[in-house]
Amino acid sequence: MSNTFTAVFERDGDWWIGYVEELPGANTQGATLDEARENLKEAVELIIEANRELARRESAGKSVIREPLDVTV
Repeated sequence: MSNTFTAVFERDGDWWIGYVEELPGANTQGATLDEARENLKEAVELIIEANRELARRESAGKSVIREPLDVTV
């Protein structure tokens, strides 16, 4: 599954700071723009994985329906 998010990068002294507009908490930094990009991808993956795990734990033992949700903005 592939999703597209909006990454925003800005220079802060010697560092590049990056965050994702649509995903609060997804932010990072890097010594280079490429490093910041890679770090941000990893941060997004980790946040999504953690959120899925938390949701599954909270719904354990409950009758729930899980299905894909495609959204075009």
